Amino acid sequence: MKFRPCIDIHNGSVKQIVGASLADKGDFALDNFVSEYDGAYYAKLYKKYGLSGGHIIILNPKDSPYYEADLRQAVSALKAWDGGLQIGGGINDENAHFFLENGASHVIVTSFVFSGGSISWDNLERLVSAVGKQRLVLDLSCRAKDGKYYIVTDRWQKFTDVELNARTLEMLSGYCDEFLVHAADVEGRANGIEDDVASLLGEFSPVPATYAGGISGFGDLEKLKALGREKIDFTVGSALDIFGGKMSFERTAAFGR
Repeated sequence: MKFRPCIDIHNGSVKQIVGASLADKGDFALDNFVSEYDGAYYAKLYKKYGLSGGHIIILNPKDSPYYEADLRQAVSALKAWDGGLQIGGGINDENAHFFLENGASHVIVTSFVFSGGSISWDNLERLVSAVGKQRLVLDLSCRAKDGKYYIVTDRWQKFTDVELNARTLEMLSGYCDEFLVHAADVEGRANGIEDDVASLLGEFSPVPATYAGGISGFGDLEKLKALGREKIDFTVGSALDIFGGKMSFERTAAFGR
């Protein structure tokens, strides 16, 4: 069970936001924390503590006036720790190599693969052909609907018809190196994890999986450890003291080392 830190970039700044509030219209999000530091600062911090496998997420769409500023932040972070971080946000088979060439260990992809609300097998195969299974992370971030969890795209705004379940995990595991799963309904709220999502990943994920969403303290980490059968890694954002929260970054790094 490893700590995978994050660098979330929105409107040109490193931020922590309430995930469910994110909207492309007006580039809006409810901010929990806006950092005075850039992406490279956090990349160097994570490198210092040996926290490899963390992720950078660009939260503005490509047509946003903030996208270029986001991209500069992201590239500065990648270059600050060459090969130490993964990156997601608007990635497809055509631009994936740009991020790998600039230092990403893996690219993280959702919307391109779940184009139109279903799995686009053509797009997935094109992506695997472009970068290789070993450098691809599939982001299966999800939200609850009708008592089930469905994968969501376009910065967690659109539901797909793909349920997050054992069959989906098994089916997609042959195409990627890892899964990243944000429980988007609790993302950024720091008021507890989504138990069912953690249990599902712990029981059924055939490849390494990272859980993100709602972690508020070390009690949540112990719970995640049990529900995830000590198999799944974790991300903490808004709750960390480096992002304005109360959880010690150093203690969290030690817990997940």
